[in-house]
Amino acid sequence: MLERFSKDQREVNGVTIHFRHGGSGPPLLLLHGFPQTHVIWHRVADALAERFTLVMPDLRGYGDSSKPPGDKDHANYSKRTMALDMVELMASLGYRCFDLCGHDRGGRVAHRLALDHPDAVGRLMVIDISPTRTMYEATDMRFATLYYHWFLLIQPHPLPETLIGNNAAFYLNYTLGGWGSSGSRYIDPAAMAEYERCFCTPEAIHAACEDYRAAAGIDLEHDRDHDEKKLACPTHVVWGEHGVVGKLFRPLQDWQAKCALPVTGKVLPAGHFIPDQAPELLLAEMNTFFTGA
Repeated sequence: MLERFSKDQREVNGVTIHFRHGGSGPPLLLLHGFPQTHVIWHRVADALAERFTLVMPDLRGYGDSSKPPGDKDHANYSKRTMALDMVELMASLGYRCFDLCGHDRGGRVAHRLALDHPDAVGRLMVIDISPTRTMYEATDMRFATLYYHWFLLIQPHPLPETLIGNNAAFYLNYTLGGWGSSGSRYIDPAAMAEYERCFCTPEAIHAACEDYRAAAGIDLEHDRDHDEKKLACPTHVVWGEHGVVGKLFRPLQDWQAKCALPVTGKVLPAGHFIPDQAPELLLAEMNTFFTGA
């Protein structure tokens, strides 16, 4: 998959980041979410590469990138640390300013990147998320039930690692079929095989848990420290009408509260995994927003 894009890796911020890159035009950094890898972009990448130079990394803890053990305060999986990985990766490729799109966890890394490194981001798109703090502070029984993983994965090591590791392939397939997705049959078999290869190891499961532990701790501290700081780049949010975020939150209004500039948004007929479920609609949104058309 993604055969037209070159494979590479760089040592940045103390870890090895694996990525694919290629295309022609201004740089566009694409960040995947849990429990996937850069392969999530395979249905839109070829078309995007006609207009943009794409950089599609595996976030630290995912895919073929480094998976360091978690530390005491989970800082090495904070979105601040993961964002710095991406800034250093792009700088190593000669890109000091770039457009940015993130799905799921990648959207949270993108949010922090745009806050911490405002000069690096031209335009920002986030896919099927509201801000982390907004979602945690609105937690009720319905949200905790539908997004149970937010509360399972943050439990102390080794509880979630042991439970998930007992049948990691089942957990992965169950997750990819949830959150408004009506089963995982929409995922290309080759992509699913790649997700299974990358997720079903003790190191990857632990890293995913650390990602969520950071989100429930140090990431919230960073958000509170910057409570008055707003995003300074044009921002566009898309979300799935059948997903949890679309049903329980107000993504457009939630992001408008975090941005200094006007925010645009669009709901798409999909669940959470929009790049897999509605690639043509997502591609249209990306082309329009990132070209300024």
